[in-house]
Amino acid sequence: MMEEYKNKVVLISGGLGDIGRAMAEAFLAEQAIVCISDRFEQHVAKERWPLLDGAGACLFYDQVDVADGRQVDDWVARIRAEFGAIAVCIANAACVTIKNFSTLSNEEWKNEMAVNLDGAFFLANACAKSFVDMGIRGSIVFLGSWAAHAVHQNLPAYSVSKAGLRMLCQAMALEYAAYGIRVNEIAPGYVNAGLSKVVWSSNAELQEQAKAVVPLGQIIEAEEIAKQVLWICSDNCKHMTGTAVVMDGGLSLIRP
Repeated sequence: MMEEYKNKVVLISGGLGDIGRAMAEAFLAEQAIVCISDRFEQHVAKERWPLLDGAGACLFYDQVDVADGRQVDDWVARIRAEFGAIAVCIANAACVTIKNFSTLSNEEWKNEMAVNLDGAFFLANACAKSFVDMGIRGSIVFLGSWAAHAVHQNLPAYSVSKAGLRMLCQAMALEYAAYGIRVNEIAPGYVNAGLSKVVWSSNAELQEQAKAVVPLGQIIEAEEIAKQVLWICSDNCKHMTGTAVVMDGGLSLIRP
């Protein structure tokens, strides 16, 4: 990236998850100042990711509930006051409930919408307003999913939240384009991360079955998503906004 991200401030929600950590490490390798948040207290965060104790002055963690707009606003304001202009915002925090509509509770539905959709809006819009206020042509990336356009019977709340996220991306991209702010989505397919990673690590046969369904025959690793995020935030994509980059190995071709 030719030091494109050197000393640039990058915010990542859901930073302690597999994908969040991979993105943080990718930006750290590019000499960015990386500020992550998640729902865990400081001591738990350091237990989950020891790098938080050894990354020096480039990696910072805050406990933030993204479903609480006030907490998000306070976090963005604090990072801006401490480090200066924010350059990149990655709305990554998400949760998933594996149930169909008949077994999904009202509270589970509300929680997924609050984290996956409301939380993404709170963070992205807070950063967008900061970009405008400081005259920064910043970049916002939503971590979406191919489930936004392909029906998953056992993931109804997750799928609906990600479909809403896609329209949020497009609507924000149009409004903030006048300020040179780019808003895009990365929409992965089967990823060896999170709940899937836990399941597959205990049952390799299930991972092979999933891999067999993917036309390209591969499961995505978190580090591969991180590389795509680096690319989409870079000047290589300076004309790209409101776009969903679907990296699903062709799953959408057989399950449109």
